[in-house]
Amino acid sequence: MATLNEVIAGGKVSWVLEADLKNFFGSLSHEWVLRFVEHRVGDPRMISLIRRWLKAGILEDGEVYPNEEGTPQGGSISVMLSNVYLHYVLDLWFEHVVKPRLRGEAHMIRYIDDFVMCFQYREDALRVQDALCKRLGKFGLTLEPTKTKLVEFGWFAQRHAVKHGRKRPETIYFLGFTLYCTRNLKGNFRIGMRTEKSRLRRSLMSLQDLLRRIRHLSVREQVNILNSALRGHYAYYGIAGTFRSLQKVHRAVERYWHKMLCSRSWAGRITWDMFHQIKQRQPILRPKLYLPYRELQALAVL
Repeated sequence: MATLNEVIAGGKVSWVLEADLKNFFGSLSHEWVLRFVEHRVGDPRMISLIRRWLKAGILEDGEVYPNEEGTPQGGSISVMLSNVYLHYVLDLWFEHVVKPRLRGEAHMIRYIDDFVMCFQYREDALRVQDALCKRLGKFGLTLEPTKTKLVEFGWFAQRHAVKHGRKRPETIYFLGFTLYCTRNLKGNFRIGMRTEKSRLRRSLMSLQDLLRRIRHLSVREQVNILNSALRGHYAYYGIAGTFRSLQKVHRAVERYWHKMLCSRSWAGRITWDMFHQIKQRQPILRPKLYLPYRELQALAVL
């Protein structure tokens, strides 16, 4: 996120191609995976081991089905092989083939199968979008049309949006965050970030489900498990601009925890005063930004 922030806020980017790969982990070609690995690994035993792992069947309803393509999500080396695959399919192609042929500035930021491409000129972005579909097709991959779009985003997006009758520029989505164009207190352009709505709903539902599963444990055990889950959520989503979303999660957890304690109490409903006393003895982890705006800028410079 720091790199993306630096590329857009500190460069000449005006257009962002937001791309999404359709069924990426299930579409990887075993033949290409092995060829890419063999390019860097000369040990035939390692290649044989990876081949057997890729060909291992999938167990469903007590039956084993053969696996002819793709890597199972959650597998021990799925992420590593996926990174190797896209390094050859996208990273090297973009740096050595695409960028030298473009008129303006261009960047690609990728994390496993999530990536965005940033361009100075719209014509460059359109050319690369067409070439990208052909490039991915050679390796058995396709873009998801409903989640792939070209967005005007950057320093001049606000001005152009007003000219075209829009109140504000479009937003882009990357790694569970919504990025939008805004300005700081001095009136200078900066990128705003907030937790994506669907990810926020998913997190709230996951925490509610966790509370239902631990409702019969002691209060101390409940708080320890809740704080562990909240710490993970804050560590991932605790980036500058998302503090309100973190507060929303914290308040929702408190409300649902209070409701759950009331439902299991023999003495009837637990008042909010009693609940606050419980929180003082066993506090729930409060929201924290692990990457404030100043540190986000500092990382981008590094």
